[in-house]
Amino acid sequence: MEKIVSVFCCLCFILSCTDNDDENTVLLGDQDYLVFGHFYGMCAGEGCVETFKLTDSELFEDTVDDYSGTNLNFIKLENEKFEQVKDLMDYFPQELLSENDTILGCPDCADGGGLFIQYYHNGSLMSWRIDQGKSQVPNYLHGFIDEVNHLIQLINN
Repeated sequence: MEKIVSVFCCLCFILSCTDNDDENTVLLGDQDYLVFGHFYGMCAGEGCVETFKLTDSELFEDTVDDYSGTNLNFIKLENEKFEQVKDLMDYFPQELLSENDTILGCPDCADGGGLFIQYYHNGSLMSWRIDQGKSQVPNYLHGFIDEVNHLIQLINN
């Protein structure tokens, strides 16, 4: 099963590598931000991969829906959506910044999905893939996992 998941992930990564010079693309720039999202490999439909970028004043959505999280193309969402999620950083666990591992648990290995998190602060970018299964990750992540999933649901409604 692990071989199938690995092949699937590699295939998704290769297929997602496309050039996109869309004029609506938002460059990540030097402003601090948090990228958050979820991904499900054995899934069908638009909601399988959802990724958002949150700054201190705006919210953006990724239009590529790349399972690997390496090919992102953000467009700005309306202010109403930003207002719904602007407090997410209050839930960001500072312990995550001290993690030695960038993969926590086994995200989507058991078809349970995973979270994709990037944190850009003062010119430093950190990135994690986090298992949705709470028994697979440290306790300090549980509330953050719940909040990320809740906010993704809010944005999509």
